[in-house]
Amino acid sequence: MNEVKLNLGCAGRLLEGYINIDQDSIETMKIRYPDIKFKETDIIYNYDVFNLPFEDNNVDEVIADAFIEHLSFSEEKLIFEEIKRVLKPGGKFNFSVPNFEKNIKMWLDAEDDWKEFFRSDDEAINQQHWFGTYTYEPKNRWGYLTAMIFGTQNGEGQLHKNCYTIPKIKAILNKLNFSQIEISEFRWKENRDFMIQVNAIK
Repeated sequence: MNEVKLNLGCAGRLLEGYINIDQDSIETMKIRYPDIKFKETDIIYNYDVFNLPFEDNNVDEVIADAFIEHLSFSEEKLIFEEIKRVLKPGGKFNFSVPNFEKNIKMWLDAEDDWKEFFRSDDEAINQQHWFGTYTYEPKNRWGYLTAMIFGTQNGEGQLHKNCYTIPKIKAILNKLNFSQIEISEFRWKENRDFMIQVNAIK
């Protein structure tokens, strides 16, 4: 029997062999990520992530990279409980979120040098404009560092509505009785947001 594997909040990161799920369609992703070569057979399912169309204990793996922070505090309990519901005993839950503590420390250490109101027009997005800066370099608080904390805000669903630290994640997963919790850290695209990587087993 084929494994059932879900990729929640996939955006442009579609995975082979997974059911890729996002609020946006494949057509929207092709416009948002013009540099990504999508296959003709690629499909994005617009399932309700709080009410996934899978029976209890039916899913082998759930991946949710840079997704859960886009859900609100009130939705946090719903998403974690829904993922636990669909996973089989022994099923894998692998996800990543920004490391709020480390990103905030970086923001506090940067220069408070505001230059311009945030822009979300096409030209600004294409030129990597962040509050008057045109770089991912973290010298200025009001450059990309602000997006690390609050999300890019260039489109619907891209805001960060919640935050995570390693102790919080451990507490959530322990409360839900996940086992074999492994946590590591990395940098998004190697030089941007500090991220937390979590691998847990139900």
